[in-house]
Amino acid sequence: MNFISIQNIDSLDKWVKQALKIKKNPLKNKKLGKNKTLGMLFFNSSLRTRLSTQKAAMNLGMNVIVMNFNSEGWTLEFQDGVVMDQGSSEHIKEAAAVVSQYCDIIAIRAFAGLVDKEKDNAETVISGFLKYASVPVVNMESATGHPMQSLADAITMAEHKTKHRAKVVLTWAPHPRALPQAVPNSFVEMMQKQENMDFVITHPEGYELNPEITKDSKIEYDQNKAFENADFIYAKNWSNYKEYGKITNSDPNWTITAEKMALTNNAKFMHCLPVRRNVIVTDEVIDSENSVVIEQANNRTYSAQLVLQKILENGKK
Repeated sequence: MNFISIQNIDSLDKWVKQALKIKKNPLKNKKLGKNKTLGMLFFNSSLRTRLSTQKAAMNLGMNVIVMNFNSEGWTLEFQDGVVMDQGSSEHIKEAAAVVSQYCDIIAIRAFAGLVDKEKDNAETVISGFLKYASVPVVNMESATGHPMQSLADAITMAEHKTKHRAKVVLTWAPHPRALPQAVPNSFVEMMQKQENMDFVITHPEGYELNPEITKDSKIEYDQNKAFENADFIYAKNWSNYKEYGKITNSDPNWTITAEKMALTNNAKFMHCLPVRRNVIVTDEVIDSENSVVIEQANNRTYSAQLVLQKILENGKK
């Protein structure tokens, strides 16, 4: 069993309920991972993902090995049949096979390069390990998705569920750097699995995400209109998908302010973190009692623990 995408979740409602049960007693299955090892391979930086996933594995009694490939590993080659007389020192065929001997589960974090859309969409790193590893592979954020984050988001929304049919808004916000589409992609896919929520994506014209992911999700180019009567506001920047990896809009009017939140139905403010204060969102909003960003970060442990638990249980069948 691999966990690569939100599409690997058969029933989001069941998974969220299981995660909430884990949260109430996180050490209940401490023996499940005894003598099992999680290998965490980081091709990019991390704070919440590394610590929450490591804690989740420890809650299950697993041993954890962490490797930062950019500073500690050999440069990997992913293309088959290549003459390796340039920068790459080791092929994914050997690397994945070797790591599989040391670990029972391999978790990988590898961002989009934001230069070659085709290459990023092909998920070169994750796909390489899926092809050549002999143990389950977990996505800790790839070029196009961050499923454990969006599972944590679903858990957080369930904890703050409304009595009425909730309206959830994913809003683009400005950022000084070009960022990947991974988090918004998985959030969109997660929301498409929600049965009793209305979902709206709002962003400047030209900042559409991959249409193969958004499908028939509602898109509103007027941010103020999108915010009206919303119960959850999820802010996130992403770079241009059409003019791939480019920043073609830095409009500060898209920053989330108290005035914009006043248009909502006393909405909860969400963000995956890290966040650029007073660029993505003002201090007043993120420090308000309606901000649930710290709760989201806490729920990363339980989304990761649920994924690891399911893989370990699957291995015992």
